[in-house]
Amino acid sequence: MIIEADENYVDIIASLAVLLWDDNSVEDLIYEFSEIVLKEDARVFIKYEGDIPIGFAQCQLRHDYVEGTETSPVGYLEGIFVKEGYKHKGYAKELLLCCENWARIKGCKEFASDCELDNAISLKFHKAVGFTEANRIICFTKKL
Repeated sequence: MIIEADENYVDIIASLAVLLWDDNSVEDLIYEFSEIVLKEDARVFIKYEGDIPIGFAQCQLRHDYVEGTETSPVGYLEGIFVKEGYKHKGYAKELLLCCENWARIKGCKEFASDCELDNAISLKFHKAVGFTEANRIICFTKKL
């Protein structure tokens, strides 16, 4: 079962999201997702196996330029995660399809995502579910 999350599911989303983005705290993610689930141009989907939440996907519409795309807005996969022990069962693909369908309903003609250059697992997933690599970049910062 996959549900579209609202404000009643923020604690569950945050408990899953901290496993993906472990440089955040659950409290910070609760605050962040409390805002995200209320936005008209964003969605979070939660995958359950029985009554156990085992994964989530966060997507939104991006109106700014998205690398490799030609239209606007673009549906964008901001994050996707499935717990260990539940991987390789097609659950991430199910979550992605929910995001893509939502973006299509919102009028998007394209869907995009990204991952870090050294994230081989994410790169493999993206290629397996039909994404085409658009570009590789290295970002720089400098203290002033």
